[in-house]
Amino acid sequence: MTDTMLSLFEVDEHPSAAVATAPAAAAVLARAAHTLRIVADSTDRVAWLRARSQGITATDVAKLATLKSVQNAALDKLHGSGFSGNSFTDHGRAREPEIAAWVLANHGIEPSTNLFHAAGQPRHLATPDGVVVSTSGELQLAEIKTTSKPWRSIPRSYLRQVWWQQYVLGAERTLLVWEEHRDFVPVGAEPECRWIDRDEDQIAILVGFADQLLEILTRQRARAAKYPPDDDYDYYAPAYR
Repeated sequence: MTDTMLSLFEVDEHPSAAVATAPAAAAVLARAAHTLRIVADSTDRVAWLRARSQGITATDVAKLATLKSVQNAALDKLHGSGFSGNSFTDHGRAREPEIAAWVLANHGIEPSTNLFHAAGQPRHLATPDGVVVSTSGELQLAEIKTTSKPWRSIPRSYLRQVWWQQYVLGAERTLLVWEEHRDFVPVGAEPECRWIDRDEDQIAILVGFADQLLEILTRQRARAAKYPPDDDYDYYAPAYR
């Protein structure tokens, strides 16, 4: 990208060409704006986890539906949820590359392992499973799930994840792809999928919850640094009673 951009602005040698290609340069920048907000890559798991711990991710936002859920999420962020995975999450990780290959072949959405932050908000984070800029210039995402049960409708927590990712990257829609399995064997020959459009009202709600969560985390971490708890006192508990 750098070489291309430099060639567009060689004003000393081609001043008229620079003027002519300025709109094209602006279009290139607009199409690639999300790539300027990459924080980490999940292939470097240590750096990725460290970066995620500093902000609010789509996984965090999936749980945010009420003030109580915001408080519970703060406890998880401060102390850890204690969940490190199980056979179902292991199956999902194993199947994700295969499903991502299907998404690429059938919908042209490229797999992604990047962690992005939102424009103007470095602590609002998301790692979508797929990212592509369409020929019309529209940013589109993919999110991949595996499930042991058939869906009558898309779980609300997954919709929250999708809307948050759209907000963070500036995407207009997301292809949600899910593969049902029975005893960890895929049920169908192909996964199922559905396009989810951006919803500004839902995004505004989620951003509000995320900012509340960040406020609690900032306050509690600052307080903990000033007054470290001893072994006989549950320091954080009073804030949530």
